[in-house]
Amino acid sequence: MDNLAVLSLLAIAPILIAGILLAGFRWPAKFAMPISYVAALVIAWGAWEMQPTALAAASLEGLIVAGTLLYIVFGALLLLSTVTVSGAMDRIKAGFNHISPDRRIQAIIIGWLFGSFIEGASGFGTPAAVVAPLLLAMGFPAMAAVAVGLIIQSTPVSFGAVGTPMVVGVGNGLGETSPGVTEHIEGLGLSYTEYVAQIGFQTALLHMAVGILIPLILVCLLTGFFGEKRNFALGLKVWPFAIYASLAMTIPSVTVAYLLGPEFPSLIGGLVGLALVMFTSSKGFLMPKETFDFGPRAAWEERWMGRIAPGEVKETGEAPKMTLVRAWSPYVLLAAILVMTRLIEPLNEFLTTPGRTQLAFTNILGVEGINASVDLFYSPGFILILVSLIAYLIYRMNGGQIATTWKVSAKQLAATAVALLFAVPMVRVLIQSGANESGLESMPVVLAQGVANVAGDTWPFFAPFIGALGAFVAGSNTLANLTFTQFQWSTANTIGASPETVAAAGAAGGAGGNPIAIHNIVAASATVGLFNREGDIIRKTVWITLYYCMAVGSVAFLAVNGFGLNFGTGTLILLIAGLVALGYWAVRRGDSRAVQLPAQH
Repeated sequence: MDNLAVLSLLAIAPILIAGILLAGFRWPAKFAMPISYVAALVIAWGAWEMQPTALAAASLEGLIVAGTLLYIVFGALLLLSTVTVSGAMDRIKAGFNHISPDRRIQAIIIGWLFGSFIEGASGFGTPAAVVAPLLLAMGFPAMAAVAVGLIIQSTPVSFGAVGTPMVVGVGNGLGETSPGVTEHIEGLGLSYTEYVAQIGFQTALLHMAVGILIPLILVCLLTGFFGEKRNFALGLKVWPFAIYASLAMTIPSVTVAYLLGPEFPSLIGGLVGLALVMFTSSKGFLMPKETFDFGPRAAWEERWMGRIAPGEVKETGEAPKMTLVRAWSPYVLLAAILVMTRLIEPLNEFLTTPGRTQLAFTNILGVEGINASVDLFYSPGFILILVSLIAYLIYRMNGGQIATTWKVSAKQLAATAVALLFAVPMVRVLIQSGANESGLESMPVVLAQGVANVAGDTWPFFAPFIGALGAFVAGSNTLANLTFTQFQWSTANTIGASPETVAAAGAAGGAGGNPIAIHNIVAASATVGLFNREGDIIRKTVWITLYYCMAVGSVAFLAVNGFGLNFGTGTLILLIAGLVALGYWAVRRGDSRAVQLPAQH
């Protein structure tokens, strides 16, 4: 079969099936993902001519990756149980309430700023695994906590895990010896490392331009979907603080990308932004006059709730009195260990050496190129568990309390296993479908080729959508960049566009696709005891991905072609007009409800 249009439709079919069942019919992932997995197997075998051995190898690779995700989820659940059962969460909540009891402010500080720092240190879904349980314990509905944790995994993601999506994803995905790359870089007078850093800098600029609205959109969705009055306009009321918090992270991020390269933008940007905003917020700078909360818990929708009650604290007795520093110390320790294991080269090398602290599975079932590895001690899962063990000593917990943390965590972990054990193998079958007898590229690459054929000279606009598709399928910006960077670069070079700008747009779009990645959603939901609600979450986070891709695509098109009567200017105007119209509608709707509500009492 060589019809590109038909192949493209077949390539996207498993993804469409998952999306329709999850978001359209609101099926739980534990039912939708097995069906999508079977569809991927049938198409890979029938159209791509993957042999049964290759299909089995890709599936086994997926099971190994799923196991590593469950490792992280368990660590996050254990830390949440530890901080909760010890009573430390009471003190943490009191500390944030001292700065502001406003849920909008808490979501921005904890989600956007602290989450960006954790993303810069660790990546790979860790921010949602840390942020969502923390927000839940502070009194957020489980679904709102997950939404915040997923939405902020956009702007900082391209530089997550100390720049892995750029250094490894773009660096290895492009390839120094790829056709035309060496000559192009030599013409610019740059080394390959400097060229990757330049792509990283352009990616950071795109993120600053687009990410400036992420905290504001985040709080609007929070008030509109989860507020007592379902009023999106209540989020708009803190726009000065939201924009300020965004710039507090993105300006240092861009500066670091320019001066130091792609390893530290999110790490340093998140840390600088967190320190600055925490300090100024404690002084009352840009704090809202009216406090937003979610309303009485009895009025919350059942679908918002998980199996772990928001704000649920201690096992028995009263929470011990402790200082704020002691209460926060496990999270400080977590951040410190993550940074040390990523930045101290001898330690990093020791923890990632195959055969020593890493289990490596090479050429699974004899199929060349299908590999997997398990980091026993480098994984955020191990670090989360280690910090939990140390926290037992910090909090002086007794044997009964410690036993409770393990029992609760194990019970919550079991409920999410089925979805992940089908979702990840489905993803790996799609990605590894290039190991076939037909000679076709893998399904994601064929799909990208089909889009490029239709897009033509407008490709810079569509580049981030392909990046987001890669992240949606793989659940990783790094894997999306590995899969598509060379394709993005070559397509841009063919149509005469700036290849580094288009590669940057693809990388930024890949970050924007993380909020809708299926196994990210399943894993984050598990950390707050929220199950069978994946479709509801996608319905909320998909707007972030659409905004991100449209905005990045418009800006990238204009960066390549300039302003004028062109496609990029038109899409940017439409996007801005749409956002303004939504804001106006939200304000009018909010005013209307404010007039009507008193009459209902």
